[in-house]
Amino acid sequence: MIMPERLKKGDKIGVIAPSSPITEESIETINNSILLMESSGFRIEFGKYVFTNELGYSATAKQKAKDINNMFANKEIKPIFCASGGANSNSTFEYLDYELIKNNPKILCGFSDSTSITNMITEKTGLVTFSGATFKALTSWATPYGYEQVIKRFQE
Repeated sequence: MIMPERLKKGDKIGVIAPSSPITEESIETINNSILLMESSGFRIEFGKYVFTNELGYSATAKQKAKDINNMFANKEIKPIFCASGGANSNSTFEYLDYELIKNNPKILCGFSDSTSITNMITEKTGLVTFSGATFKALTSWATPYGYEQVIKRFQE
C-alpha cells in the first residue's frame, strides 16, 4: 500500500468534482469552506471543471477525469478533496491515468458517490484513499466535526 504525505499548513488543497458539480445553490457553503481552510493556513485550487454542468447533472466523464489527473500531476497540490457527493463518478474510470496517480500519491478524500473513485484508485494503484468529509461538508454540517476530523486525521 502507498501512504500519501500528511497535510501541512501552507499546503495547496485541490478540489475536484467527480460526482455533482458545484452549483449556485452550494456556492455559499463552498465559500465558507474556502474561508475556513484559508484561515487555517491552507491554499485552495479548484479543478477546471468543478463548476461545469454540461450534461445537466455534471461535467463529462472526460472533463472530470482530466481534473483528477491534473490534480495528481500538479506538484503544488498536496491533498485532493471531492467537492461533494452526487452521481456518475464511475464514468471516469476508463479516463484516469492510474500510473500518474500511483507515481504522485496524495490524500484523496470524499464520500458518497466519490467512494467509487477512491476505491478504484486504491485497487488500481495501491494508494491509500479516504472516506471522509467532502470540501462542501467541511462547513455544511451542523457541527465542526467534519473539519476537526480532517485536521486530526490528515495533519502532522
